[in-house]
Amino acid sequence: MRGIVASYFTEVDKPSNDSFHRRNPLRLISGILIGIAIVLIFVLLIAGTMSVSADAPGQLETRIMTRIKYWRIGGKDVPNPEPDTAEIRSEGAEHFQHHCQICHGLDGQGTGVPLVSKMSPPVANLASPRVQAYSDGQLKWIIENGIRSTGMPGWKGTLDDQEMWRIVRYLRHLPAAGSLGVPGVYKEEEEQHEHMRGGEEKERHH
Repeated sequence: MRGIVASYFTEVDKPSNDSFHRRNPLRLISGILIGIAIVLIFVLLIAGTMSVSADAPGQLETRIMTRIKYWRIGGKDVPNPEPDTAEIRSEGAEHFQHHCQICHGLDGQGTGVPLVSKMSPPVANLASPRVQAYSDGQLKWIIENGIRSTGMPGWKGTLDDQEMWRIVRYLRHLPAAGSLGVPGVYKEEEEQHEHMRGGEEKERHH
């Protein structure tokens, strides 16, 4: 008799499987809703601090876009097949100055490039410790594929593998900042502006 009573109360106190399964979906849905709310708050916070103007981005925007810039770069363990010689670096410099100077300058450090600080995120200084911390394979991956939301295009189909690897060799031996001067396209533009300003001054005096 005692066994029957004990068994009865045990069955009464034990939560039924049906009740457990009914409560579980509610917890799951609550968790999802809380997660969505957090994401929405984060998005609104970012949107509220970002400007749609083309001026230099704010600190928060710069930090966020810089984080995005360095996510999921492939090629970490791929070795550079090109030998590290002066000839290879020289060829890499030629390719770099032909394709990359418009954004990075002749020296890879943005010398004479007016849009360096106006991009969001800013154009990378290729001599910086953060960029140089990438492996050769990662640098080649960036050149080949570009990085979304940064303005960095992918050069696959324009440069072949050998040319990209040689650019990487050049990136490891960049010259001193400013030592190569201003890219020709910006120098010509500045000369044209100076010429136009001179013409306007003459007209004012006549």
